[in-house]
Amino acid sequence: MDIIYLNDLKIETVIGIYDWEREIKQIVVLDLDMGADIRKAASSDAIEDTLNYKAVSKRLIEFVGASEFQLVETLAEEVANIILNEFGVPWVRVKINKKGAVRYAGDVGVIIERGSQL
Repeated sequence: MDIIYLNDLKIETVIGIYDWEREIKQIVVLDLDMGADIRKAASSDAIEDTLNYKAVSKRLIEFVGASEFQLVETLAEEVANIILNEFGVPWVRVKINKKGAVRYAGDVGVIIERGSQL
């Protein structure tokens, strides 16, 4: 399986369990690894034959920006579902980083894998 990746996608959203977090937008950072077979696209050199990562990023910016989840885990699961179901990807790894969530830590978040590797 080939992997098309999209890293460091920064999106503002309401996320968190504390009252103050429900009143502001915070930045989450997404890193995505998406399973694909790129041989057809490599041969044809046509965007129609591959996963359009610009379309993926646009969809996620729209969805995540409008969401108001409490847990990063829930957000990661929903992002994975969108990629698997709307873009026909058989496997995805989603990493969501909520920078600043833990004092003195540079990064904190979750990494999930969904689907099956062929």
